[in-house]
Amino acid sequence: MSAFGEGAPCWADVALPDLAVGRTFYGELLGWTFEDQGEEFGHYTMALRDGVKVAALMPKVDPSMPTAWGVFLAVADVARTAEKVRAAGGQVAFGPDAVGDSGVMAGVVDPGGSFVGLWQPAGHQGFDLVNKPGAYAWSENHTRDAEAVDAFYQDVFGYESQQVGDGVHFDYKVWSVPGAEDPSLGRLKLDGTAEDTPSAYQVYFAVGDCDDAAATVRRLGGQVLVGPAESPYGRTAIVTDDQGARFAVIDLARRSDSIPGQ
Repeated sequence: MSAFGEGAPCWADVALPDLAVGRTFYGELLGWTFEDQGEEFGHYTMALRDGVKVAALMPKVDPSMPTAWGVFLAVADVARTAEKVRAAGGQVAFGPDAVGDSGVMAGVVDPGGSFVGLWQPAGHQGFDLVNKPGAYAWSENHTRDAEAVDAFYQDVFGYESQQVGDGVHFDYKVWSVPGAEDPSLGRLKLDGTAEDTPSAYQVYFAVGDCDDAAATVRRLGGQVLVGPAESPYGRTAIVTDDQGARFAVIDLARRSDSIPGQ
């Protein structure tokens, strides 16, 4: 049984052209140390904060792979969930595949084009720490087809949703796993000004100070794309690492009442 609810984010990893460069970047930015799982697992490298697992880095095995962060959703049965994905209009990109004694995985694509992983845990449950500096904090599905995507995740996982913003100038929803006390994910409809932005999940990591983190990103050769800026959930910045992988940092202690579109 998973420590995470059905459909809840349970893990995040990134595929990078240069693993050593990635270790340097994220080690300094987020205070991570690393454990290489060895050649048997393609040098998949666990990232640890304060000695516990918070994410992973892996080398790109195919140059055509995107340099991108991905999120995994916990499921009790990957094969059954893959069938639900197909029935709801999504695609199964790969799997189900056993990963040693760690669990079973699959990769799927929702109707809006966002890739997301499915994880049926065994020896590896997922995040050991969340919502603390250096650990996972949040994920958002950025899409142009909000209506189809909302319906897909409701069909597959039974997500409950709540509108944030006016739904016109700013169309954002928070999705919750049934029975969860706190929201599980966000969904942002991309507007016409984001034509070059692909539909994808954006992963957020918590930091102690968003402005300091943004400055560190620049110093390490990454880019700050948006922010730092206030939000109801914390002070955030959207950034890329020095190899082009996009993610966000968030100071959860600095929250604002300001909501775009209201």
